[in-house]
Amino acid sequence: MNTYDEYLKTELSLSFDEMIQIHNDMLAEINSDEIALELYDDLLAQATKYADYRANWSLCSHDQKMEMDASRSKCHDALIDCFNILERRVKTQGKNAAWRTTLGSLAENPRYRMRIGDFACFLVFINSIHSR
Repeated sequence: MNTYDEYLKTELSLSFDEMIQIHNDMLAEINSDEIALELYDDLLAQATKYADYRANWSLCSHDQKMEMDASRSKCHDALIDCFNILERRVKTQGKNAAWRTTLGSLAENPRYRMRIGDFACFLVFINSIHSR
């Protein structure tokens, strides 16, 4: 069985406190910027699609994983694009987007891809618990 403590031992993991801080920083920079708010909604929509792949991945057989791997990777790429687009928007508004730097650069280390996906799942978690 998977546990939060086991997750924290994995490479490039983020604690809940770190994810909360990243999210708070992101929201503070988005503030009431209408375009950034729309981009954030796009990010949440893509994160939800990606989280669905992630949630089902461990339940799939090897053959099922092979069948869905390309579409999962494509969804992950689109998710990363959403983060990058939002980053560009807040930077055009004079913000520094340190939250995006904290998530990591794929140019620096391609394994930051996992970290970005982890944070996307956190966003889905927060959005989901607010949808009661």
